[in-house]
Amino acid sequence: MKTDKTTAPIEVPPLVAQPLVPEFLRLPPAGTACPHTGLRRSKINELILPSELNGGHPPVKSFVLRRRGSRTGVRLVEFRSLVDYIRQHQQEGC
Repeated sequence: MKTDKTTAPIEVPPLVAQPLVPEFLRLPPAGTACPHTGLRRSKINELILPSELNGGHPPVKSFVLRRRGSRTGVRLVEFRSLVDYIRQHQQEGC
């Protein structure tokens, strides 16, 4: 009866924490900032809702989930779209 045994230690690679990137964000409560971007609710609303400021075409994608027949629902902001918009407005250092 042959058994293969090893006496060499098992190497486990170090655990590298990857930041969790959400796919969607809920709007932050009024008076608070988004924990991921630091933007306030009013600024995010400017970016996701059609208005005169954006010519009726919001630059950031969002979705509303609501029950059939309901007037209100949950608005979700596409995180990647918001980050892309922020990166387009990067300023170079002085």
